[in-house]
Amino acid sequence: MIQTERLILREWLDDDLAPFAALNADERVVEFLPGLLSREQSDATAASIRDHFARQGFGRWAVEVPGVAPFIGFVGLSVPSFETHFTPCVEIGWRLACEHWGRGYATEAARAALRFGFDELGLDEIVSFTVPDNLRSRAVMERIGMQRSPVDDFDHPSLPAGHRLRRHVLYRLSRNPDASRP
Repeated sequence: MIQTERLILREWLDDDLAPFAALNADERVVEFLPGLLSREQSDATAASIRDHFARQGFGRWAVEVPGVAPFIGFVGLSVPSFETHFTPCVEIGWRLACEHWGRGYATEAARAALRFGFDELGLDEIVSFTVPDNLRSRAVMERIGMQRSPVDDFDHPSLPAGHRLRRHVLYRLSRNPDASRP
């Protein structure tokens, strides 16, 4: 568990599955993802997140806003399951219910996840990627100190040629012991 000024990043609970399914069925939340998820698909995604924690010792934490909401989505670190020119790597990502957008929660939680990755896991670099039009996520990446590497932009290998979401932009943040991290 990680606690920030306003948030708790914690292990997933069975009670998180219903609000996670609602989040994954919201067209605004999945606008830049391949599509809406059924309840079964959402539960399978949550199971995959839990399995990642068991295998890797880190993952995408459930995010709680104490006194406000027991589950607003996830933020955390993962190892992408696909191969491309910058893998293997550790990625930071987030997905929050839209009613919690615009409050700085993604940025606050992502900064905590970065600290965990650099300080606890000893990672040298953390990446993040999204489609070029996902300006909200790109803004979070920039607020947490990541920098786009245009030469590393790529076509996501899990999506077919011609898919509207295939092209991705890559952001990077390197460990730098001489500079303060977010």
